[in-house]
Amino acid sequence: MKLLFSTTLVFLFGASSAQVQDSLDIKIGQMLMVGYPGPELDTTLLTEVKAGKAGAIILFEKNVPKSATAFNTLKKVIWTYQAAAPTKLLVCIDQEGGRVNRLKDKYGFPRSITASAMGKSGTLDSVRFYAESIASNLAGLGFNVNFAPCVDVAVDPNNPVIVKSGRSFSANPDSVALLAREYIAQHRRYCVITVLKHFPGHGSSTADSHLGMADVTNTWTDSELLPYKKLMSQGYVDAIMSAHIVNKKLDPSGLPGTLSKRVLDSMLRKSMWYDGVVFSDDMQMQAITKYYGLEEAVKLAINGGIDILCFSNNIASSEERTVSKVHATIKALVLKGDISRSRIDQSYKRIASLKGRIGSSEAMASALRNEAVVQKARVDKATAELEKMKADDGKKKKKKRRKG
Repeated sequence: MKLLFSTTLVFLFGASSAQVQDSLDIKIGQMLMVGYPGPELDTTLLTEVKAGKAGAIILFEKNVPKSATAFNTLKKVIWTYQAAAPTKLLVCIDQEGGRVNRLKDKYGFPRSITASAMGKSGTLDSVRFYAESIASNLAGLGFNVNFAPCVDVAVDPNNPVIVKSGRSFSANPDSVALLAREYIAQHRRYCVITVLKHFPGHGSSTADSHLGMADVTNTWTDSELLPYKKLMSQGYVDAIMSAHIVNKKLDPSGLPGTLSKRVLDSMLRKSMWYDGVVFSDDMQMQAITKYYGLEEAVKLAINGGIDILCFSNNIASSEERTVSKVHATIKALVLKGDISRSRIDQSYKRIASLKGRIGSSEAMASALRNEAVVQKARVDKATAELEKMKADDGKKKKKKRRKG
């Protein structure tokens, strides 16, 4: 196992870099995603990216130049970060369309519409057209990760953060899966990674997790998992983002999904057989910061199953989280034994695999085929085991009746 990770480090960072830098520092760096202040190049972040302390960056509307040359200016900034990174940098954005839309038409970018509007069109043409427009622009600018599509099911029409904002394709989970698949397919044409969100489902909440705790214990239903299950079985899952929602039926301790081992490891990884990258939703949202300190939140998230932690530095009243501070916090937790090195290695391996797909449509297509085959094998095995258990149970009951 040590040889495997040593070889991977040399492949990603080059022999000289791997020899000079501590491998733990490199692996922790790959688990961090951060935002920066404005449209100009941030020299502090550039230095941290160059040092391998941040494997991903996230951009918001504040990072988009407000000028007629926005496209070219933004592209140069992204290119500079990417060129400085010792390995492929994940350049991320929330570009769902409609309200969640950082690249607005007022800055010269193509118009987009909400997922809800795409879902109401009655055909796949609308989602195909707008997803292709989004993906081609992202690829042209240098983005390689889009935190979309939102596969939350519109369970509650009054849901404030997903449904009322038009971020859900439909109240029907099958329709959500169908439309999301087409959205993902268009992104794969342009080698842009998509991230399904918000696991295990945010469409039934009555509160907004940006502002505080969102408890879905009495409103969440199993149907909210169906889009994930369908897309996994078809090989259309590149990565998944967690939700900060609380569901005491899934985790009696009341931990939000992002911090819950019951939700991320027991359910998503073990019950649903998912072994890809899990991004956290923003760790600076108040559903986390109001109740957990940085050290505790990071420890719970990583031990729970998060692979890449997001610190957007984009939320008002939220304390800024620098790369150096978060990196040092994680390293201290590992050195104290509160987070195991093997847990860091797990995430590093998943991230390296995801980054290996970027830039090659054939690699992404191959991943799609392989994931579908692997997922089918897992489902078939689980089904066979379940049938065997039922058969064995039937034999025991039959034997009991004979004795009786």
